[in-house]
Amino acid sequence: MLSFSYPWFQSAQLFFKRISSRIAAKFINIGQEATFFRDNLVGKLCKSLAISGLILYVFYILLSNHPCCQSSNFFTNLTHKWGSHPMITTDSPTNLSDLVFGIAASVNTWRTKRIYIDAWWRPNITRGYLFLERTPTNFLPWPSSFPPFRVSENISRYQPYNKHRMPHAIRMVRVIAETYREENKGVRWYVMADDDTVLFIDNLVEVLARYDHRKYFYIGMNSECVTSNIDHSFEMAFGGAGYALSCPLAEALARNLDVCIKRYPTLYGSDHILQSCVADLGVSLTQEKGFHQIDLHGDLLGLLSAHPESPFLSLHHLDVTDPLFPSMNRNESVVRLMEAAKLDQSRLLQQTICYHKPYNWSFSISWGYSIQIYESIYPPSVLERPLQTFVPWKRIRMPPYMFNTRFPSKNPCEAPHVFFLESAEKIKGKQIVSTYVRKFPRLLPACSSSGNHSADHISNVRVFSPLTRLHGTGNRRECCDIVRMAKMNVSEVKFRACMKDEIVG
Repeated sequence: MLSFSYPWFQSAQLFFKRISSRIAAKFINIGQEATFFRDNLVGKLCKSLAISGLILYVFYILLSNHPCCQSSNFFTNLTHKWGSHPMITTDSPTNLSDLVFGIAASVNTWRTKRIYIDAWWRPNITRGYLFLERTPTNFLPWPSSFPPFRVSENISRYQPYNKHRMPHAIRMVRVIAETYREENKGVRWYVMADDDTVLFIDNLVEVLARYDHRKYFYIGMNSECVTSNIDHSFEMAFGGAGYALSCPLAEALARNLDVCIKRYPTLYGSDHILQSCVADLGVSLTQEKGFHQIDLHGDLLGLLSAHPESPFLSLHHLDVTDPLFPSMNRNESVVRLMEAAKLDQSRLLQQTICYHKPYNWSFSISWGYSIQIYESIYPPSVLERPLQTFVPWKRIRMPPYMFNTRFPSKNPCEAPHVFFLESAEKIKGKQIVSTYVRKFPRLLPACSSSGNHSADHISNVRVFSPLTRLHGTGNRRECCDIVRMAKMNVSEVKFRACMKDEIVG
């Protein structure tokens, strides 16, 4: 090893040793300070997380105990657990137990109207109440197969404000407040209807599940007739068709209904009063085309054979229209329609169109109700327009309907052969077969311009459809093929999903 004895070198060496010692001491000090800072930071962070978690847990408990945020299945979909305590939950899908029905009824008409409630009410499954103006003494003991009844509260205090043309308007509009008071735990939606409303509740659940029940929603549909909407409001959900209120909106209405009733003493009916109350709360109507007020008279064949591409939700005013099926009374007709609904409510009255090109025939199928065969090729844009087999609620000069129609014709190329549902059943292969039968002859010659291919010999049409539910909104309607068409009296049609970019026609 080399060594230097020069004084200046030894001084420099001593100087660098002192500098190195000081630098090392500084680094040691910095490391100690960093360790302290880290430990301090981690401690504070843990405390903050613990406090935040406690606050969130308290908020969660308070929120889940609010009536509008509860669900009968609220705790069933726990996706994460920490120890034995649920920490993160996912909101369960809306189901039938999340709906409560408020039905406005009258003892005076219950004997004739109860058939409509009986068609859709499910004892021990559906939740709700029937509100009557007095105790139904003549119908006691009250059958358990019907909704439990309640006698509406005394409304004499509103007499100075009761200038409505409908005498029971105030009693009926208060059904929402009284229903909310009766049941407000584990409810997402309140569905209001009349005692002559037929509801299709599986479809209703599917439709309401698309909306956020924690927000303010007023869901229904206006009338088919222009005059009814002019007399009331184009922004009103007609009560006979039924409408749905989200829980927060129902709660707000229940709290403010007294003020609202006094504010609108001259409106015609309960549904117009309620719409005005909803508007005062800053909420507008969300339309769903499946609700049907049926402000119509006559034969509903044309309307129900060309239903819009939307789940079928309700029917009303069946007492003032022809029976839905020929050779049946109104009660039998509703029973027949509900038989199809029990098998596949999602396809009920959904229109499917297909063609038999060799004969130039068009098939328009309203599943679970009717089939029309035209001896000519018509595009879907034509067949989607209802045949005007009905007349408006009031006869007027202005365009009577809220939709386009086609006039019935005696031209053999334009007049359809009509078949009505006879039966429907499940078969092997996860299919449903529904059979439609001709009830009366067309009494017209064959369409000459399409080749004189008469369909007079067809007496039955069988339709094969999947057992899976049809999800309509936002999707295309189904396609279909004629799978059997010989010179015999039975035709067979099979439903299928449309191919990508397939054009029907």
